[in-house]
Amino acid sequence: MPHLVIDYSANLADFPSARILAEVNAALCSSPEVKEEADVKSRTNRIEQFEIGTAPAHRGFVHAQLRLLSGRTPEAKKDLAERVAVVLRKHTPRPADMMVQLSVEVLDMDRGSYVKERL
Repeated sequence: MPHLVIDYSANLADFPSARILAEVNAALCSSPEVKEEADVKSRTNRIEQFEIGTAPAHRGFVHAQLRLLSGRTPEAKKDLAERVAVVLRKHTPRPADMMVQLSVEVLDMDRGSYVKERL
C-alpha cells in the first residue's frame, strides 16, 4: 500500500512515464499517510485500444487509480489524490489538436483480506 496505476491513451505519444512515476512516488512518500517509502508501488499502462465518447474528435486520457488500505479519512484521501493530480497536470502532454481528460480515483482495499509479504 499504496498501489498507484496510471492508464494513459496511446495517442499521448510523449507521455513521460519514468518522470511521472519518480515524481508521484516522491509526492506520495512526503505524505504523513505513507509510513515507509518502499510501500509505494506505482506503474503506468499505455492503452492501445480505447474510445472516448462518440464524437469523431482527437481525444486522449490519463486516469490514475490510487489503491489504499481502508480506514483513511476523506481529507487524507483528497490530499493523496491531489498529490497525484499535481504531478499529472505538470507532465501530461497537451497536443494542440486534442482534448485530454485527466482523472484521479481513490479506492479502498479491504484490510481484512489484503495479503502483503516482504520476501
